[in-house]
Parts: sequence; C-alpha cells; structure tokens
Amino acid sequence: MTKRSLDKLRAELRKTDAELVNLLNERAELSIAVGKLKAKNGWDIYDPSQESRVCDYLKELNGGPLPSKSLQRIFREIISASRSLQAPVTAAYLGPEATFSHLAAQSHFGKDTIFLPQGSIYQVFNEVEKGKADWGVVPVENSLEGSVNLTLDRLIATPLSIRAEIFLRISHCLMASKKNMAKIRKIYSHPHVFGQCQGWLRANLPGYQRIEMESTTAAAKAAADDPLGAAIGSVLAAEKYGLHIVADGIEDNPSNTTRFLVIGEGKSKATGNDKTTILFATRHAPGSLYHALKPFAERKINLVKIESFPVKERLWEYLFFADAAGHIDDDKIKGCLADLKKETTFLKVLGSYPRGEGQ
Repeated sequence: MTKRSLDKLRAELRKTDAELVNLLNERAELSIAVGKLKAKNGWDIYDPSQESRVCDYLKELNGGPLPSKSLQRIFREIISASRSLQAPVTAAYLGPEATFSHLAAQSHFGKDTIFLPQGSIYQVFNEVEKGKADWGVVPVENSLEGSVNLTLDRLIATPLSIRAEIFLRISHCLMASKKNMAKIRKIYSHPHVFGQCQGWLRANLPGYQRIEMESTTAAAKAAADDPLGAAIGSVLAAEKYGLHIVADGIEDNPSNTTRFLVIGEGKSKATGNDKTTILFATRHAPGSLYHALKPFAERKINLVKIESFPVKERLWEYLFFADAAGHIDDDKIKGCLADLKKETTFLKVLGSYPRGEGQ
C-alpha cells in the first residue's frame, strides 16, 4: 500500500467519522425528547425491556465485519450517554470500586451512570428500598460456587422486583506496578480468587508469599504501594490503580461465570425472551413438590433452575426458588402459576425480566 492510498483511506475515515458525530447528535436530540415524554408521564429513564429489544434489533441489523458483541458494547455506552441527557440514573452495587460487581453494573448500565458502592448485599437492597438509589445490582449465583444465600435471603421479604439479569464471565489478571514478573515476591488477593487461580499460580509463581485481602480492589491498592507485590483481580482494578497487566486470563476454569440481578421498583415488560423467578413453599406431605411442579410439565414450561432454601425460623422447612422460561403476562405462565398456587402454602413472584446475554 502506498502513502497516497493510505491518505485516501484516512480521508474516507474522517468523512465517516463526521457523519457518525452528526448521527450521534441527532440520536441525542431524539433521546432528550424521549426523556421529556418519560418525565411527563412518570416513566422510568432506564427501561430494561426496551434496552433488551434494542440489543436484539442491533443483532438483526448487523452484517459485519464488526462482531455483534462489540457493536453491543459500543451501543451500551451510547445508550448510557443518552440516558444521562434525560436524567441521572443511580445504581447501587456490592463495593468497593473496581470489584466484579462494579464491572457487572458498568457492563449493563454503561459508564454514564452514577454508581454507588455499598458495604454489603443487604445495604444494596436497603439503598434501593429507601429510594436513595434507582437500581441495585447483586450477585445471585456463580457457576463454580453456587448460590449467594445473602441475596436469596433478602429476596424473600423485599418489595422490590427483579428487573433484569447480567452474566459476567469472571476473568482474573495478575497486575503489578512493574511489567517484569521476575521482580514479584508477594501476591495479594481475595481467598476465593487464590482458589480459582491455584493451578496457574503453582505452574508460574510457586512458593511466592500469598497475602489474603478483603477484596480484589484492596489487593490492587496494596500492590500499587508495594514494588515487590502483585495482585490478582479485574482489569477495572488495574485501570483504577494504574497497574500493568502482567498476565491475563489466569483463572483455572475459563467458564467461571457469575449471574447478577438488577433489582428495582415496578415490573419489566415482556420481550418474547424472558425469565420469571418465583418463590414458593409446599405442604409437609408426600408428593407435595411433585404436584407443585406438575403445572410446569403439563404446559411444557422449561424450569431453568430450582433450588431449595432453608427457612431460618423453622427447623427442616424449606422454600423453593425457581426460574421459569416466560413472562408473567404470558397466558401459559399465568395459568401455570394459578395452578401452582393451589398446591403451595406460599407463592411470591420475584419478577419477570429479559433473559441476560449468555443464557
């Protein structure tokens, strides 16, 4: 390729960039108009069902070469910027900053959102229930370690609904103030993270001092202050503390994924690709669970997940959490839950919401 042909291509890129800037500003004008209409009618600025439909529409439009996931990441930030023009949106999450919960919240809401780190899962629920945050993001299960009982426990009594879900693949990085791995003498991280990376550490950094921290963010901060130290955590933590990524993807299981729930007031509209989460209790009688699940089988409704959860105040009594494919407004789901109610002593719909990417 000659210098002349390169200059010609760059000129075409500048022309395309100018068109993109104009189109983005046109979109921003439309978004402001949408915001005014939402404010007039008291509608939420963030609408998970609508944003899910936009993502599906983009997939249909995309003819490449840009991968659909890349296109979605770009539009996530465009949508986030558009929302911020309408009104500020706040989202509470399990902190501190730069944890995987923060990364999950950011990947869903986009960076033009006001993120509020909380000290515990209970505090995330409390902030949203008290109206101090519009939305909350809480971990509910991990593909390796199972359910997060604190979240399940809080879902039992909360008046909030599940409005969306996020699937985040957990990828760990080794980060340090220096790029040279040979200079590392100490490694900081959370105990669970050491467990998830033990194979890689044995093969690459055997015998090094491991220092357990309360979070991967605290580990990154410690490594930033220690010239002989490194930390294991997220890319976001490396960015926050200005650390070099010495090695990435060091987790032993590449399928390690955490599911997060977005909680808030109201309910999400049907998109055609939804999930409904319910909580129920059965009678103490032979076959009670069988009869409770029968309405799902009769209507061919897929139970994506079912899990028992002990009732704290009553020894050997259990509640059941279940995820079913479909939306509460679907006739099949309505009929199923009506029959289920007859077979249970307690039934609560925790929310119907768009299925997350990765499901």
